[in-house]
Amino acid sequence: MSDDGDPVRVGVLSLHNSKETKAILNAVDDLGHEGVWLRRENTAVSVSDGDVTIEPEVDIVANRLLLSNSEAPVELLGLATTFERIRPMLNEPAAVLTAIHKFATAATLANWNIAVPDALLALSNDRLNKGRDQFGEVGVYKSAIGTHGGGTWKVDLTEPVNPQVGNRQAFLQSLIERDSDRHRDLRVYVVDEEVVGAMYRYAPDGEWRTNVSFGGKVADATEDMPEAARETALYAADVMGLDYVGVDLIEGEDGWFVLETNPTAGFRGLHRATGRSPAPYIAKLAIERAGGDVDDDRVADLSATLDDSRPAGMPRVETGPSGDRPTIGYIEEVVVSGTSGSTLAAAKSDTGATRTSIDTSLAAEVGAGPIKSMTRVRSGSSSDGTARPVVDLVIGIGGTQHTVTASVGDRSHMDYPLLLGRDILKHYQVDVNRRSDDGSDADGDPEFLE
Repeated sequence: MSDDGDPVRVGVLSLHNSKETKAILNAVDDLGHEGVWLRRENTAVSVSDGDVTIEPEVDIVANRLLLSNSEAPVELLGLATTFERIRPMLNEPAAVLTAIHKFATAATLANWNIAVPDALLALSNDRLNKGRDQFGEVGVYKSAIGTHGGGTWKVDLTEPVNPQVGNRQAFLQSLIERDSDRHRDLRVYVVDEEVVGAMYRYAPDGEWRTNVSFGGKVADATEDMPEAARETALYAADVMGLDYVGVDLIEGEDGWFVLETNPTAGFRGLHRATGRSPAPYIAKLAIERAGGDVDDDRVADLSATLDDSRPAGMPRVETGPSGDRPTIGYIEEVVVSGTSGSTLAAAKSDTGATRTSIDTSLAAEVGAGPIKSMTRVRSGSSSDGTARPVVDLVIGIGGTQHTVTASVGDRSHMDYPLLLGRDILKHYQVDVNRRSDDGSDADGDPEFLE
């Protein structure tokens, strides 16, 4: 209860469906207070005769807006700032803005004497490539804003790179590998200046990134991680000004380096590794900051479960079968981006294809790659299939960027150099009558992954 005996109403500002948002809202309810999901369907702010009101009414806001994969991050920052000026907020917009920009994070941490990998951001092609020699023959190439490991490549720096990936700034960073045979990093989840849990993340076979979304394996590190790593994570969270954050570190020959600070880090991998969910701790922080009381033993008990069922505070609205998904045409003009540059290309939508495919020449033109693995693809009437290399690729559609692992093959005999598979199309409705060209389709190229 709050000081006046009423439950605290904790608003979670989140315009997307996520297990983490649901878990926080459920934890608020389970702690005897009221969780309110602030979504498009139910949220409004009004100014009338100098009075500002929020619908629905809340006492405090936990900011869970995903800016890193939004086509309108400035709009979302403005929305979060609006709430922050009216109600107390966890993870305030200014801190989140710095955290989602990976180079701004590195510069901020370095300025406070926290070790980060050497990095170079340059606005011109000439300046970026002039400085790439300092990173050796192999380095890390990152889009400044990205999520779930998307927009991060290990690249051959004997070849030029581009200062942008699509419409996003990119930069170079030193590759830190202490054990090249078993690449791992450390995720430390911090809430209110305390470590809730930590896990080692191990890259899967054929991959150097450790993200759980790429199939990375996890192991509990909460109790046995080095004290230097723990102190570095806590210091980084404090410097970044974040109330809750996943701090990613990697161990080099000279100690621990901070790679990123993620204000909307996922809970699933951490819970799987540690048996502990950050959600009740975030709920506790919000309730107490708004003047409410919380039973600490209950928080510890709740953390053993990741309750991502539909929360009571989720507004019930009727939507059509397609929900809010935008429409994409059967033939669509898209922006294809790699480490060497970007170009416009005509793409064909194929809901029968599991994976996006790109022509070899187009992949070479934009610098798609390096090759991550091989996959077997059946095409047309072929039953045996062919082995194709798989590379990272960024596809821009109407202002939204999708980082996917695309197969590379010779499509020179087909009408379209790019085929959009379900890895992208799952975000859209496909209108087969809409096409960006005037010709008839002669591709005849339904593909699917075995």
